[in-house]
Amino acid sequence: MGHTLAEKILAAKCGREEVFPGEFISAKVDLVLASELSAVVAIEEFGKLRGARLFDPEKVVFVMDHFTPAKDIQSAEIVKRCRAFAQEHGLRFFDVGRAGIQHILLPEKGLVSPGDLIAGADSHTCTYGFIGAFGAGIGSTDAAAAMALGEMWLKVPESILLTYHGVPPPWVGGKDLILHTIAHIGVDGARYQVMEMTGEALQRLGMADRFSMANMAVEAGAKTGLIAADAMAQAYVRERGARPGLVFESDADSSYARRLEFDVSEFEPFVAVPFLPENVKPVSQVAGLEIDQVVIGMCTNGNLEDLRAAAAVLRGRKIHPRVRTIIIPGSQKVYLDAVREGLVEVFIEAHCAVSTPTCGPCLGGHMGVLASGERCVSTSNRNFRGRMGHPTSEVYLANPYVAAASAIAGCLASPAEVVGESAAFQHARQDHVL
Repeated sequence: MGHTLAEKILAAKCGREEVFPGEFISAKVDLVLASELSAVVAIEEFGKLRGARLFDPEKVVFVMDHFTPAKDIQSAEIVKRCRAFAQEHGLRFFDVGRAGIQHILLPEKGLVSPGDLIAGADSHTCTYGFIGAFGAGIGSTDAAAAMALGEMWLKVPESILLTYHGVPPPWVGGKDLILHTIAHIGVDGARYQVMEMTGEALQRLGMADRFSMANMAVEAGAKTGLIAADAMAQAYVRERGARPGLVFESDADSSYARRLEFDVSEFEPFVAVPFLPENVKPVSQVAGLEIDQVVIGMCTNGNLEDLRAAAAVLRGRKIHPRVRTIIIPGSQKVYLDAVREGLVEVFIEAHCAVSTPTCGPCLGGHMGVLASGERCVSTSNRNFRGRMGHPTSEVYLANPYVAAASAIAGCLASPAEVVGESAAFQHARQDHVL
């Protein structure tokens, strides 16, 4: 019997010909990742390992992105402690002005390759599956052990095969495909399983769309999300100077826990309404609901292609006077590229605020915390109660097109209603694929 993409990666990382779901293995990691919030706990646990050293300082990365730039004295002290540890041990350290949101930054820097095993002390480490890498979220204690040993212990998960057919309609992207999938299987529908995604529809979308889909696999309870590294993904990796890595594909006779197929040709943009990512409705069913804030960017939709999509809707228009809109590029490079392309000018002329890269508002940290009863349309990945601020506030998850259209309309809105099937959209669509 053949093996899945996930099984092949894990077998390679523990030096075996094959592994099987349900087995417990110790696998060698290619990278250990932590943000300031998880790193500060990992540092404490690492200090309890007498005489411990980093297994390879080049393969341990700290990215300051959750409460940075520091929002208060406590967050400043946390980053200070991480900075001191990094200087002492010589690990890779990305701070304000040189950093970005971790899951966008690392592939951009060429630090992740197909077939890698990434141990990340952040639940959205599953994102790296967009280039065929196995990213697994772990706790800070496990991160400390991985920093010292260069290994992680895990159970080999089963895989679910998700096949997407058809041509995505206008205004529909990877965010909509994954929202629809989560609605179909539920927030625990892939619990401790791998969501392996494939199908011709993915060839019609770009790498940023794949990024969003892998990023939100954890919202269905998955261990990780995986998309095989095809020619598009391999070109993406080469352009960023990363190692070629190990390119695997699932065997035709692989065994899956289940197989699901979706025809995306009839999709419209979707919106996840409070208070779970599985509460998904077509935008046409929720249009007209008044909103107070829009946030575009962060890790799920903070790539340059996502900002282009938002700009295609916002160009030449103003956001509603009742709405505040925050644009958060995913990294310094994304920010600079957006400046050079004139996207930031589009945003500012539309009366948006453009922020330095940060996770801030996504977790209700800073740079866009919601007051009581406020509603926010966000391109982020979670809409739990109190996620972005007050427990009575509400978060609606959507793609960048819908978020930008809603900012203009002052309520949840379809981009087709605001822009129509314009030449601007067609141009943005082409850029999004590339």
